Parts: sequence; C-alpha cells; structure tokens
Amino acid sequence: MTVDTGIDPLDQERARVFSLLGHLLAAAPGAGLLRGLAGLSGNASPLGRATQALAAAAGATSAATVEREYAALFTGVARGELLPYASYYLTGFLHERPLAELRRELARLGISRAEGVAEPEDHIAFCCEAMAGLLDGSFEGDADAFLAQHLKPWAGRFFADLEAAGNATFYRAVGGFGRTVMDIETAAAELAA
Repeated sequence: MTVDTGIDPLDQERARVFSLLGHLLAAAPGAGLLRGLAGLSGNASPLGRATQALAAAAGATSAATVEREYAALFTGVARGELLPYASYYLTGFLHERPLAELRRELARLGISRAEGVAEPEDHIAFCCEAMAGLLDGSFEGDADAFLAQHLKPWAGRFFADLEAAGNATFYRAVGGFGRTVMDIETAAAELAA
C-alpha cells in the first residue's frame, strides 16, 4: 500500500539522494550504511553508473578505512585536503558573504543547525540536508530556488574536487555521484527555465 504524502514522487527521490549525500558528507558512514550502499544497483544512465560506482566502492572498503579517509579529506591534523564550504568555494575565504546570505535564507525558512553541531551552515552536508528537507516537505520553501542560490554556484566544483582528491578512494565515488546529481539538477533547471 502506498501512502499519498502529497509530495511529487520525483521530489521524494531527489530528497533521498540529497539526504544520502548530506549523511555521507557530515561524517564517515558506518558498517551498516556501507553494506546498504554496496547492495545498490544502477543502470546505463549517468546516475545509474555513478550509483554502481558508489556501490562498488562501498563494497570494497570498511568503516574504519572510510573513517580515516574522511579525516584525511575533511579534518586532517591542521585541516583536511578539502574545505567543503560555500564561502571558501565562492570567495576563497571562510565565513564570508555566502554564509551570511545562507543564514538569512535559513532564518527566513525556519531552518537551523542541530544542537552541538560546530560546522558553519555553508558546509556541503548541511546544504544537502536542507535541500532534502525542502524537497520532502520537512521544511516549507522553494527547493529549486534554494538549489539555484546555495548549491548550484559551487557544489558541482566541490564534488569534482572530491572526485579528484588524492586522499579519496571511497569518497572518489561519492564525489562522482554528487557531481552527477548536480549535473542532472543543473540540466533540469535549464530545461525548466
């Protein structure tokens, strides 16, 4: 039995994809999530191939290995290989205008970061989770406008950098998956315009 949520099925799927990206970028996945990812299948489409690559990468690693990889990529001893923040990608500095603009938009939408989270809101994981919430109806607002203003200008470059990062193995596939998602979202937005 299917429950009618009143949300477009395509938007529900988009929400799941952005939620997965947010989860994978907020912290290293545990063994259970890696097993689940390893069971995914794809097809010959770009997203299907990116899904297959993600499944293969998840099946070829362990939670402990991915945790070390995550640390090397995003935290490091002084800093990780990548800085996953809109401000950095758009201005070259942290805590700049893109963060302030995002915070204004989030306040307008009634979205706030969880207690105890130290990362600024322009972290890629937070942006993906906010996008998922806008798509699945957890938050009221225009998901496509949020995408255009707060993800489209920089997320594709971030995912491409993640895909090419020297410390990436599992996260290379995450980068390819995210880049493909952003390519699809960008193409869909251009068709709708």
